[in-house]
Amino acid sequence: MMTSSPKQMAVNISLISAFISAVVLLLLFFSDQATELLPVIFGILFIFIAVYIVVYYMLNSFIFEKINPIYKTIHQKNIPEKDLRRDLEEKDIIREVNDEVINWARNKTREIAQLKQMARYRKEFLGNVSHELKTPIFTIQGYVLTLLDGAIDDPEINKKYLKKAEKNINRMISIVEDLEAITKLESGELTLNYETFDIVSLMKDVFETQELKAKEKDTRLTFDSKYDKPIKVYADKERIFQLASNLIVNSINYGKNNGKTTVSFMDMGDNILIEVTDNGLGIEQKDIPRIFERFYRVDKSRSREQGGTGLGLAIVKHVIEAHNQTINVRSTPGKGSSFAFTLSKAKKK
Repeated sequence: MMTSSPKQMAVNISLISAFISAVVLLLLFFSDQATELLPVIFGILFIFIAVYIVVYYMLNSFIFEKINPIYKTIHQKNIPEKDLRRDLEEKDIIREVNDEVINWARNKTREIAQLKQMARYRKEFLGNVSHELKTPIFTIQGYVLTLLDGAIDDPEINKKYLKKAEKNINRMISIVEDLEAITKLESGELTLNYETFDIVSLMKDVFETQELKAKEKDTRLTFDSKYDKPIKVYADKERIFQLASNLIVNSINYGKNNGKTTVSFMDMGDNILIEVTDNGLGIEQKDIPRIFERFYRVDKSRSREQGGTGLGLAIVKHVIEAHNQTINVRSTPGKGSSFAFTLSKAKKK
């Protein structure tokens, strides 16, 4: 049973009255005692309408009293009280409560699903962090125990093991620093220091810092053409250097021996498109949507052999988003990958 507005009630009474009036007219037309029956019929009609009105108001008052507080409570949980401008007495309260409860249930279902997803994400994330840190820790422990067992007295072995331990310590430091950078980027704590700089010059600096790593893989780092003139962009130079370094290292790690990594620039009007392309292993289409996730590895065993933290592309994505820019990936397994991102073009003075 549902309540009605006063307007609806008037319509109901009018319909009932019209029906009874029609019955009265028919009785009068076919009855020989029409005059005698008329007062009785009108009396019944009056009593019926009176009873209907009394019952209606009693029911409406009861339902309104019981349901209205529930409606108010639910509705006030969804919007501020200052926005409750409609007159509740003019509403079909039960219908409104039903709709609000359905909407509330849907919202809570979505919230629960999101909380479950976040819980799974946190669990997976903590598992990944634990796994990534556990590997270098156990490796360091093995070297230290070997040294304590007597290898420390051998000048050649102790130096070799200490260097390997240092390498794993540096890997742990890199993981922690990358995690710290991502946390600051996600929380908005990291303030970008915008400045105008030459992106071509910055990429040359990146090439120089990764030259040794590229030589180990016999990978050539090059530009697609000769860029004699500066290409000025407006961004956080330090963060873009970090982003570019991660992309170049990624291309080397997943590249072929005797491979090539090429950087190109394209004027896109208000933005400059920077593209890093390699002729390496490529990425399966099913993996592309997940490559920017923390610790996600297309080839887990191979990535760890290369010593990566598994956070490089996640940092790339966050740095680009912090600049309100975009990054896109194209890849063909066995042929290579291309990472293209945009930066704001510096305004001419």
